[in-house]
Amino acid sequence: MSDFVPNWFWDFASHIPHFNLSNNQLRGDLSNVLLKSHLIDLSSNHFKGQLPHLSPDVEALFLSKNSFFGSLSPLLCENLDDQNSLMYLDLSENHLSGKIPPCWMHWQGLKLVNLGSNNLSGNIPSSMGSLSGLRSLRLRNNSISGHLPSSLQNCKYLRIIDLGENMLSGHIPSWIGKRLKNLIFLRLQSNKFSGSIPQQICNLSSLHVLNLAHNSLSEAIPLCLDKIAAMVTEDSAFRKLSFSYPHGYYLESMLLVTKGIEWEYNNILGLIKGIDLSSNNLCGGIPHEVSSLSGLRFLNLSGNYLNGIMPENIDGLKWLESLDLSKNHLSGAIPQTMSSLTFLSYLNLSYNNFSGSIPRSTQLQSFREESFAGNPELCGDPLLKKCTGHGDSQVPPSGEDTGKGEDEDDGAMLSGFYISMLPGFVVGFWGVCGALFFKKSWRYSYFQFWDNIKDQIYVAVALKLIWLRKKVKKNRVGE
Repeated sequence: MSDFVPNWFWDFASHIPHFNLSNNQLRGDLSNVLLKSHLIDLSSNHFKGQLPHLSPDVEALFLSKNSFFGSLSPLLCENLDDQNSLMYLDLSENHLSGKIPPCWMHWQGLKLVNLGSNNLSGNIPSSMGSLSGLRSLRLRNNSISGHLPSSLQNCKYLRIIDLGENMLSGHIPSWIGKRLKNLIFLRLQSNKFSGSIPQQICNLSSLHVLNLAHNSLSEAIPLCLDKIAAMVTEDSAFRKLSFSYPHGYYLESMLLVTKGIEWEYNNILGLIKGIDLSSNNLCGGIPHEVSSLSGLRFLNLSGNYLNGIMPENIDGLKWLESLDLSKNHLSGAIPQTMSSLTFLSYLNLSYNNFSGSIPRSTQLQSFREESFAGNPELCGDPLLKKCTGHGDSQVPPSGEDTGKGEDEDDGAMLSGFYISMLPGFVVGFWGVCGALFFKKSWRYSYFQFWDNIKDQIYVAVALKLIWLRKKVKKNRVGE
């Protein structure tokens, strides 16, 4: 629908408990409008003006992806005499500006707060710590500065913290690992955090994604990452990443860099598990404990000062799809065990000090030369630099007694049988696999095909689970 919404419509809509006009091209100025319905979803339209006023009866307000501007105060800090019912607030991707107001103590029923992708500035007010039932806090892509307020440790039910792309500074507080035990996603990417990664992070047994990339963190990677139980198992988190309300369903989404590209995950977000510590000042080696995180889908440690060798037991990351260790000071040989990472579809080991030959496998030879560039002592396919080696086979001298005795004729017949099999096997095997070894474009197409099939299966399964969950809930309501 594409039209201007007249003011009389909002008086009419106040008698409708739940209305959803999202994903249209509706426009209008809501600055002086009072919204009264229990559920209001106007997201993904062209509404503008300052934020509307709310009745205490409103439980869910979704105004994301519009053109609202001005301060948050008219919505949150006026007419606070009555007890408010608001539980879900999404104002992301608008043009809101100014500081985040300090009046959150009047909205203690909130479970979801998403103010991402606006022009908000100033500090995170300590009054946000009064939201004791908060499950999701999303403030990404603003200009928020200062330290994380210690009052946030009172929000012990938090599952998602996304404060990326801001100007927050100071140390990452240890109370995150001590008090916020329900965290599933911690995203602090692209801020100004410094100091070390606190050991208490390892206490977050439910953590699926740890993203601390593009900060100024230093010292070594904690050795206790294998204590994060959720990263060791293959369990999903679909049930904990959605909010259900009458006639509605809110599914969380998150921006993550995987396979070298930034993706927005929503429907399959519950399947994603990963660690991104890239572009910091981390030093020391890669802890071998990382190889115990068998549930990881992506691992990015690029752009640091890591040294030493790659963990020999890296094949423990059996579900790994994306691995980036580029732009470090890692050395030694690439472990032969990497050939066991059969799900790996993105690899970047460039600009280190790796040496020796690249392990032979159809998987590793399928990657582009750029994945191994900047390692002068590295050789073997897919690099142009070939490895030199000597390994002459030995044969027994002619006339030497082979010990066959009277079974010599039978042995000769068997030898003839095997010799006749050999050409057929060679032709059949190299007709298929040889083409993949030597035809680079075919290799890329072959593995890209299976990678796409795998992603399609993930999405299909995830959507089916969501459909089944909705159907079961609908049947229960019907009963």
